[in-house]
Amino acid sequence: MTQTMRPRMAGSLFATDHRSHPVQNTLLAVTLVLGVLSLVTAGFHHLHLVSSWAGLVGIFTGAYGQYISETTRERFGLILGLGASGIGFFLGMAHGGLFGGIAG
Repeated sequence: MTQTMRPRMAGSLFATDHRSHPVQNTLLAVTLVLGVLSLVTAGFHHLHLVSSWAGLVGIFTGAYGQYISETTRERFGLILGLGASGIGFFLGMAHGGLFGGIAG
């Protein structure tokens, strides 16, 4: 019953263990921004280069963030960013790919 003995304090938005995780939070923010960018630009056929490259970088940063994440909140945000990056990446690849038809 240690929960009754110590007060429940509101900590950081992403750290449920009440410690700061600057690297993990940075990777989370970068993955979410790249995921949103990739997903939004995937809706426009002529922006397939932005969509595919932002999605690819978002996938790699999200994967590394998952590897070093320490809390559930970080992992939840990373999964959202990874999903958006993946969808944007694959739609960008379907619209023209990483190199715009130059190589291949």
